[in-house]
Amino acid sequence: MTVTLVVLDSVGVGALPDADAFGDAGAHTLDHTLERAPTELVNLCALGLGNIPGVTGLAPSGRPLASYGRLAERSLGKDTTTGHWEFMGVVLEHPFRTYQRFPDAVMAAFDAATGRAHLGNRAASGTAILEELGERHLQTGEPIVYTSADSVFQVAAHVDVVPLETLYAWCRAARDILTGEHAVARVIARPFEGVPGGFRRLGAARHDYSLTPPHATVLDALTGAGKTVVGIGKIPDIYAHRGLTREVRSASNQEGIERTLEAMRARPDGLVFTNLVEFDSLYGHRRDPAGYARALSELDARVPELLAATAQGDSLLFVSDHGNDPTWHGSDHTREHGLLLAYTPGSPGVELGTRSSFADVGATVAELLDVRWEGRGESFARALRA
Repeated sequence: MTVTLVVLDSVGVGALPDADAFGDAGAHTLDHTLERAPTELVNLCALGLGNIPGVTGLAPSGRPLASYGRLAERSLGKDTTTGHWEFMGVVLEHPFRTYQRFPDAVMAAFDAATGRAHLGNRAASGTAILEELGERHLQTGEPIVYTSADSVFQVAAHVDVVPLETLYAWCRAARDILTGEHAVARVIARPFEGVPGGFRRLGAARHDYSLTPPHATVLDALTGAGKTVVGIGKIPDIYAHRGLTREVRSASNQEGIERTLEAMRARPDGLVFTNLVEFDSLYGHRRDPAGYARALSELDARVPELLAATAQGDSLLFVSDHGNDPTWHGSDHTREHGLLLAYTPGSPGVELGTRSSFADVGATVAELLDVRWEGRGESFARALRA
């Protein structure tokens, strides 16, 4: 049996009850995107996207093909790592640490590891800081270090100045430095190319170096039981390459869908786990509702292929890990419910309600694959088999 789990990165479906504590009361990525850029999502609506509680921008289906609901995040965060870890049974009691700038001791250790000084060291937009410091980087060879509202330490370098393998080595060194009291969720290598006024980030060459989950995840349980786990896109990075049997890189939503279809058609006995990142990286953070709506429409056009690749007895789940409302102030993620659509051929769609934790997803995956899981989460597998 194959379970396919596709994360629509940042496609939130309405503010969580505690969103005000994050400055996000009233955020709604899906509804606000469609208000600004009306778009028909025929296939996603047929699955039941418009039936999800709190979604008002799409018409509900009278007979949804998939079971539908929304996910409440228990962990106190709104970042990629927190959401994905909770999917697989890791509920964080404390949020990852964030910075406006990194301490002098951290930067001194990083400079010692690179043998160079650094530029930046502040919270900034990735595109803006390249425009500001990219030319100086070309002159000095000093890496550009920046962060965001997420728990990240990002290192940007031009590929003609710093070879990719050197940049990756610097980021591995930073990962070793940023532990303990200075731990961040991810260290991110951000290579770029081009000339001043025309710098371009190389998304396909980006590498994330994550903390290792603090305890076993559903992925570990699956591989321990002999199941195949295929991680597509940035999934392997998020889980520090643990609990996977195969890793497949992808540089875009469309490539991620292609790689997912290839994996599904091979019918592995286990999990195909994909992250579609461009909703978040290209359109949410850049506050581009028209681009966000276009990306949703492009996904919608591929849904029939994904349904056709879901064999009898298999399951296809769509979820989201946080919000990134492109109409919101700033450029940060937004604290929102995750969407939940679960398709099983031949089974009628039923309402799954508001799940009390993202961990319900992992618990369900484990039960569908007949793997023992005693960690966090309440499975809804039986509802899918009705």
